[in-house]
Amino acid sequence: MTGGSTRVQSRLRRILGVVTAAILAVAAVGCGTGSGEGSAGSSEQGGPVTLEFAQWWAPELPEGAFQELMTQFESQNPNIKVKLLSGPYASTKQQLVSGAASKTLPDVVGLDGAWVNDFAKQGALTDLSALMADAKYDESQLASQIKVDGKTYMIPVVNFVYPLFVNKDLSSKAGVKAVPNNRSEFLDAAKKISALGGNVKGWALPLDTAVPNGIQNDVMSWLWASGGSMLTPDGKPNLTSPPVKSTVEYVKSLNDADVIAPGSLTMKEQDKVEKFTAGQVGMMIDSLAHINLIKKNSPNLDFTVAPIPAEDSYTGKRGLPYASWGIGIADSTEHKAEAFKLVEFLMSQQANAQLSTLANGFPGNNTAEPDFSKSDPLFKTAFDIYKKGYPANEFVGLPKSEELMRTFDEQLQLVLTGKQSVDDALNKTQQSWASVI
Repeated sequence: MTGGSTRVQSRLRRILGVVTAAILAVAAVGCGTGSGEGSAGSSEQGGPVTLEFAQWWAPELPEGAFQELMTQFESQNPNIKVKLLSGPYASTKQQLVSGAASKTLPDVVGLDGAWVNDFAKQGALTDLSALMADAKYDESQLASQIKVDGKTYMIPVVNFVYPLFVNKDLSSKAGVKAVPNNRSEFLDAAKKISALGGNVKGWALPLDTAVPNGIQNDVMSWLWASGGSMLTPDGKPNLTSPPVKSTVEYVKSLNDADVIAPGSLTMKEQDKVEKFTAGQVGMMIDSLAHINLIKKNSPNLDFTVAPIPAEDSYTGKRGLPYASWGIGIADSTEHKAEAFKLVEFLMSQQANAQLSTLANGFPGNNTAEPDFSKSDPLFKTAFDIYKKGYPANEFVGLPKSEELMRTFDEQLQLVLTGKQSVDDALNKTQQSWASVI
């Protein structure tokens, strides 16, 4: 009995071993098709990789349009699936800030340039420079890259630029014969428009410190339009340089000439747009995204868009302020190569042109061209301006960029209210920025 029992037990152990191995194999296959933060299935396991892609883009596009692009990508890459995590900008930002801090970002993420430095310093984003090198990717086709310490962490996919908007009716009434091309012409036009009287002014300058993006869009834009920089070549603050001083002195000259719409110290971007739409402001620097809104709210308003005026003697390419839908890859993902294939697809000439057309934005691939056949003609006008210049926003990629804008804003307000000199304002801002950057 003892020998027979031993043989039975031995056979049972062998059977149990086979069953256990089979169960483990099934479990491994089951895990291979799952998705999660850094745990999606791998093509090495025989199943498709599933990439989670968090962004706010899909809700801002025609319904189903972004999913159609993902379907195109999946058809070209049968071993990669994309799971979109879509939500409004504010909730997406909150999710990603939390995920970056805990190193649990989805595989691929939509990025605002203002987040990039903090996310990169936290080690949450992967180095795209290395992935581009591994994939032998041609970087020359990219309109711009957002770098931290010399490494690319974000690629702008679609750019939304901020040209000069000009009310043609007010300009005509004021005797302004041409859209201003340089600073002197702009000041002259602003004076003539302001001389119309009533509640009309030549320009609007939103400087509310609660939302200080007027510093990048409405102040530093004058610097970038003349090829200037607020930073040294190695990325340090350079606010006491002659080009920055000239920019602030020019803004002060507009204020001294009383051509700026009242209430600028507490004005927000939407207030500026409302004043322009109501015919109370002759010129403003604003996002192309507002063209359709302006025409909807004021169908009879005759306006155009133009390059931001440069310094009188400047003849080079002009920088154009922009915001963008950027893309990055989580450092925690196990599927960096597959994630970069999705980046490559979105930056390809055809897909990038298609996405830019849907978004009424401009391509991050400088060989792509949107289809303007169904768009307002002003988008084509602005695209021609964009192609002749370059996207410029030096706040993108800086640490605590909103705090930097606010500091500059506070010092500029003291200049415009006559409480300190331009030199004092720039010296104080330089010291403050140097402690952050």
